Amino acid sequence: MHVLHASEAPRFRLPGVEFTVFAAPSLGSAGLCAWRLTVDEGHGGDAPHTLDRDEIFTVLGGTVQLAPDGDKLGPGDSVVVPAGEPIALTNLGEGKAELIVAITAGFTGYLADGTTVQPPWSK
Repeated sequence: MHVLHASEAPRFRLPGVEFTVFAAPSLGSAGLCAWRLTVDEGHGGDAPHTLDRDEIFTVLGGTVQLAPDGDKLGPGDSVVVPAGEPIALTNLGEGKAELIVAITAGFTGYLADGTTVQPPWSK
């Protein structure tokens, strides 16, 4: 068993979002990555990206949309985004939105321009 106290959780900040990691290979989880995603008010409009694995999002607070024409999701709502489906996260509400995200370890992301990425919160 691997215990990770909140004060020790790795955090990564990108414009408009913060990733607080609680499961990844570097944290004792060989097969699963999971993090809390905090999305700033007004964040959205980024070019979509895709992943090579299914990704699960569960909304803890706020209102978000994962694609411009996607469903509006609120607290308690979950969505499975199949591998290869575009993701463009937007915070539709007032204040920050919080989600839990899970995906199998070893995933690869692809930006809209074709750039391949393996985010640090996945290692």
